[in-house]
Formats: sequence, C-alpha cells, structure tokens
Amino acid sequence: MITTQTFVFVLFLVSLPFSTFAAPPSSDSTYESFVQCFSDKTKSPQAQITDNVFSRTNPSFSSVLRAYIRNGRFNTSSTPKPTIIVTPRSESHVSAAVTCSKTLNFLLKIRSGGHDYEGLSYISDKPFFILDMSNLRDVSVDIADQSAWISAGATLGEVYYRIWEKSKVYGFPAGVCPTVGVGGHISGGGYGNMLRKFGLSVDNLIDAKIVDVNGQILDRKAMGEDLFWAISGGGGASFGVVLGYKVKLVPVPETVTVFRVEKYMDSGAVDMVHKWQSVGPKTDRNLFLRMLIQPATRKKVKTVRATVVALFLGRADEVVALLRKEFPELSLKKENCTEMTWLQSALWWDNRVNPTQIDPKVFLDRNLDRTNFGKRKSDYVVSEIPRDGIESLFKKMIELGKIGLVFNPYGGKMAEVTVDATPFPHRNKLFKIQYSVTWQENSVEIEKGFLNQANVLYSFMTGFVSKNPRNAYLNYRDVDIGVNDHGTNSYEEGEVYGRKYFGGNFDRLVKVKTAVDPDNFFRNEQSIPTLPSKA
Repeated sequence: MITTQTFVFVLFLVSLPFSTFAAPPSSDSTYESFVQCFSDKTKSPQAQITDNVFSRTNPSFSSVLRAYIRNGRFNTSSTPKPTIIVTPRSESHVSAAVTCSKTLNFLLKIRSGGHDYEGLSYISDKPFFILDMSNLRDVSVDIADQSAWISAGATLGEVYYRIWEKSKVYGFPAGVCPTVGVGGHISGGGYGNMLRKFGLSVDNLIDAKIVDVNGQILDRKAMGEDLFWAISGGGGASFGVVLGYKVKLVPVPETVTVFRVEKYMDSGAVDMVHKWQSVGPKTDRNLFLRMLIQPATRKKVKTVRATVVALFLGRADEVVALLRKEFPELSLKKENCTEMTWLQSALWWDNRVNPTQIDPKVFLDRNLDRTNFGKRKSDYVVSEIPRDGIESLFKKMIELGKIGLVFNPYGGKMAEVTVDATPFPHRNKLFKIQYSVTWQENSVEIEKGFLNQANVLYSFMTGFVSKNPRNAYLNYRDVDIGVNDHGTNSYEEGEVYGRKYFGGNFDRLVKVKTAVDPDNFFRNEQSIPTLPSKA
C-alpha cells in the first residue's frame, strides 16, 4: 500500500575515483588526524570533541549511523560504512569538518534527515566521512516578522510544531512527511500540499547560511545571488553544507478541510482519474487533490483503486459546493470531509488516526527505525492522458500487481513562477507522477522482482510523459536516470541526469558549481559537475 509517507531506499554504488588524491591512511590514524585537525580548527580540547566524532570502533557508531537510515536495506553488514561520522553541534564544527575532510582527502557525505531514496548522502564505495546534521535542529519563529530561521537538521515535523507553538494562523509550505530533514528537502525544491497556493518551499526563502569549500560561513549577502539561487532548488550538497534557511511564513485559515474518496474500476475510477487531470491543476488554488492509484484485490478479483486525498484551505461546505460543480465524478459529500486546524491536517496527512485527538508533540519524535525496502521514480505530465490511456494503465498495473502511482497536481502559484526563478524547472507541467513500490523482505530475488515492476511501468508510461528530456524531480532521487563517477567524463555524465532534473537551468548550476567549488570537493553520484577544463 502507498501511504503519504516516503522512506529511503535502494542502494546503488558507483566508483568515485580518487585519482587526484593520495591513498588515505588507516582508519585509526585517520581518526587521530581528524580529531587533531578538528581540535585545532574549533579551538576545542580533544576531550570535548569525541562526543561528536565517531570512529568505527566507537560503541555508538552503529546507532548513530542507523538513526537516520530510513530503510533496513542500508543497515546490512555488507553496506559500505564511513570511516568517521561527525555530528556537529555548532556552525564552527561544520566548518572544521569540511576543512579537515578536505585536508585528509576524504569524500564528505552530508546528511540532514536520511530521506534519500538512493542513499547518496551516506553511502559510497570509496573512503568517506558522514557529516550528520541532525543536532543542528533549531527552529526560531518570529511571528511579528512572519519568518523563521530553520536549521538544516530540523525535521519538517519540528518546523510545523514550532510554528504552531507561536501561532495557529501561520504555516509553511513543505512536505507531508514529518521526518524529512530540512536541509535536503528545501535545497532540492521542497513541495507539499500547499504548493498550488504558495508554491514550493524555495519560493518562500528570504536568506540562507552555507559553509563553502574553504570552510567559510556565508549568508545570502556574502555568498551572492548566484549561489543563493543554486541552493534554492539545485540541491545543497553540490555546493557546500547548508546550515539553514530563513523562510517566509504563510497565512493559513483557523479551519481547514481534509477528505479521502476512493473508487474502484467497477465504480467509476477510470472516469474519476481522467477528469482529475483537468480539475486538479486548474481548480481553486486553496485546494490540493492528490491522486493515489494502486493495484488491489476486491471480492477476490484483481482491480485498481483510485483515491483522492485532499487538503482545502477553507471550510467543508465551500469545497463540497466547488467540487459538486467542477468534479461530479468524485461524488464528494459533506460526510466525507473533516474540518480541523492546519497542524491537525499535517497529522492527518501523516496517516495519524484521530488527528484531532493527538498531541502534536508526536512531530518531535525522532526515535524511528524503518524496516521497509523500496524504490521511487518520477515523471512529469505535460498534456492530459486520454481515457483509453488511463484504462491501459490500469490493466498494466493489475498485471504487475504491486507498484502504485501518486499524481500531484500543479497549477495555481506554481505556473506563475518563471522556470528560471529557481533551479526547479517543472513549473508549467500539469502534474508530477511518483512511482512507488515497497516491500518488507530482505531478499535479493524479491528486490529484483520489485525493481523490475518499477522499470516496466516506467517504460510503459513513456508515451504519456515529458520528453527531450524526460523530466524527473531531484528529491525523488533515482540513479536509473544517470550517475557520475567524476572521472574524465564528469560533465557529460552529469549532463545526462542534470538535464532531466533541471532542464535549461542545468547550465547556470554548472557555472555556479565551477565558480564556488572548482575542484569538485562536494560531490556524490548525482551532484552538479564542474565545467570541463579547457586544457
């Protein structure tokens, strides 16, 4: 079953050559060298540092590593482990971690929340350190200024809770899964169920702080508009370590409405999905209608279930009247709707039972171990899929049996922002598709079967989605669309996935990358490459 939650998945390793570096020393001497360097840079005694620098021999190493891995697949004995994990508690710690990693010629992987579908923020088959930002989780809300400073290691749930503590009529447009880390979410664009009203998370940024490749701490003014633009949807980890963002809060009504309506193939699902394409992206911008399409068995017959999951920034009577007129195929009734506060709606979207009765402090819970395995892919739809296309899709999903789809409508504010205002280029699309398959068993054969389902359905959808390039969403990481080993063909390899994620904005991202990190220190399997040297 697909839920509105998402977790990290499928390991994919590519070689990151260190041909320009000397061979790294042994892990014991590396740890000693790092701690000495870290102590020097932070002017802290080494005894104070050991609580934040973990070697593999540290008894806490495994629990620190596992704490932000949202999938048991990345907690196997064969999964490559970092030589050191650094858990900074101050901006100066982050600066020192960058400088010392560079000095020791180690790759640095930056992790804010662990919701990384391909594990690129904490996996490598080359010697590497992890910079785990989870201790940097301050959320400072200023209602008078209608803004908040959010540290990169905060979770979305913590952000929503801290805003709610100060005000019941402000929110922030970001994701529906509360355990996602802010650093990756916002730097990759950040979207949620208020995007048609307020746009992406990055459409509501005021300022940011980043540690650059030289260990300098820069705000928006110091980094300049090019770098600020790049980390507002181009992914932070290609350019430095994002410390946090200053965001603009948005007004939310005291009462919002949520509802869920499902139909099966024999009760109008095809008509509902087909009509949704002309309603979801064009209706009142206070309304977000997510569509889930899942294979199901009903009365011992294989079928497809289509479910509309909705947030309306207003009262139930208003949305029922609106959709009676615009979307009769949905058959929405007042009894389908529940009115609640905006924060309670965030709990509801997180699949919490009885959200009006739950203490919102559950959003502060970080003690989460995930055991699911899975794969996610993405697509964008430019023109409506014809009714017979929907029918053929349903048949294919029944044939495959496990993989589901999530349709997320755009329109509204999204279509009003120019495609080059931020690195996120998909503004004018009708909707985004997420391919979603999840399984419980830790088995290579079972995994192969599920990954094959994802690939078969993705191939089947080719004629219905964007082309030249076939677009994808950065925060739905998918190594199938291209990877980079950062060798002599780094730019060419980066362009393959870079055009899919960023379209024409890829060129500006490469220029910024080349200017701020010319030696490509900040890199992963899908990072922005530097321009090829002219030599």
